[in-house]
Amino acid sequence: MKKYIVALTGASGIIYGLRLITELLDRDYEVHLIVSEAACIVIEHELNWNFADSREAAFRRYFAKDNLHYYDNSDIAAALASGSFISDGMVVIPCTMATVSAIANGSSRSLLERAADVMLKEKRPLITVPRETPLSTLHLKNMLFLSEMGVHIVPAMPAFYTQPQNIDDIVDFVVGKVMDAMHIEHNIFKRYD
Repeated sequence: MKKYIVALTGASGIIYGLRLITELLDRDYEVHLIVSEAACIVIEHELNWNFADSREAAFRRYFAKDNLHYYDNSDIAAALASGSFISDGMVVIPCTMATVSAIANGSSRSLLERAADVMLKEKRPLITVPRETPLSTLHLKNMLFLSEMGVHIVPAMPAFYTQPQNIDDIVDFVVGKVMDAMHIEHNIFKRYD
């Protein structure tokens, strides 16, 4: 069974991450989910989620799959923080510029940052899906630095040659491009012909 780490940060566009997780779980892949504090705020704002009981319970209710493993971002001692945890890759979707900077500079102050650092040091696939506009020179430099280290950067930039009819079509295009980067076959968007 393939095993992926998916991290959600506080950038707008949480729906991209949730859609990717759904696709991975539906393929019976193991998903190891890290959610930042800021991501929870964005989820409450953009999707009207209520974390009244617990965050883990909310995600378990939403996905209702046994192959989902939830981690608190402050749990720096979790298995994902070690190079001995083997996975097929990690995707940070959506990825804030603060997270891009933290990964590029190896700060490792949270589980998300440490897991990304492990992917880099172990030379395992790491994909970021930055969601910011406009981009500053510093943002661009940090992304260039990540790219030079082998990080696959897939900006959340939808295409319109697919003639999207609704928000789901736009989300599916971006998520499909991420799945292409993960080398996962899919047909969630119409390819250019």
